[in-house]
Amino acid sequence: MPNTNFRPRSGFLYSIGGVTLLSTNYITAKYGLKGFNPETFSFVWTTAAAVYASIIALAIRASRDQIYPKKSIKAMLGLGVSTGVCMVLSWSGLACLNPVLSSLIWRFFPVLAILSGVLFLKEKLSRYEVVSMIIMLLGSFISVCGRWQLVGKGVILTLLAAVVGAIQLLIAKTQTDKVHPNILVAYRVGIGAVITAIWAFVSGRADFDVEARYWAVTLAGAFLGPCASFLLTFRSYRYWALSQSSLVLTIQPLLVLPLAYVFLNSLPTFKDIVGGVIILTGAFWLAWIHIHRASNHSK
Repeated sequence: MPNTNFRPRSGFLYSIGGVTLLSTNYITAKYGLKGFNPETFSFVWTTAAAVYASIIALAIRASRDQIYPKKSIKAMLGLGVSTGVCMVLSWSGLACLNPVLSSLIWRFFPVLAILSGVLFLKEKLSRYEVVSMIIMLLGSFISVCGRWQLVGKGVILTLLAAVVGAIQLLIAKTQTDKVHPNILVAYRVGIGAVITAIWAFVSGRADFDVEARYWAVTLAGAFLGPCASFLLTFRSYRYWALSQSSLVLTIQPLLVLPLAYVFLNSLPTFKDIVGGVIILTGAFWLAWIHIHRASNHSK
């Protein structure tokens, strides 16, 4: 059935807004992790986002059926659980990495989405896509070569987070026409907060005794990243394809780099830059392949 809501310009603008706000995650979260341990940070971050998202969801004066979408409740549960797991993995990985390197590794997200389509939807993989993925893997190898002991744990955790993130957004895409984006975000971080709470308290690592500045930055970041950015991102899914929206994320490292320098006085190493340029080359090529393919299909 054709998508009568297909509006590329709206989808693009919402995606750009979402990725811009999402880029602040790497800065505010990295700063917050200087005070909080990853377990406590994940809980505080997700819980604060859940409070913000719930207030916004209630502000639209949704009906009872909208607030409690019975037909979508299993999907909402899957979305929330995957969000909680993604938070745990992502922030544990960021605690070990430079924010720019972490952002570059997340460029494998569209690769994971494509591979999921090949494995589960029997989609075909072109040789050009394979080459672009190999280029990205080469860039990653250069970035971590000779210092795997220092960054290996963070790289693995971030890649695992990207896998779960791909599942999370795939679920969200199937629900954006059934559930209002504001409600979708509230379920996402609300259930996610429960998962991070279980992890923080069961592990015995919950520790809230940190300086006020870390609380302030974390609470502000929780609004910009997991709340506001996804309000825009989920809206973009109503107007164009998940793959197109996800490919906009390719530009994220270009936004994170100046933010990391200005607010954290942090720059990537020479290896990070060389590897990052190669990763972005592969990522932009992959994006071009999909944009070109989409334009041919629309003719």
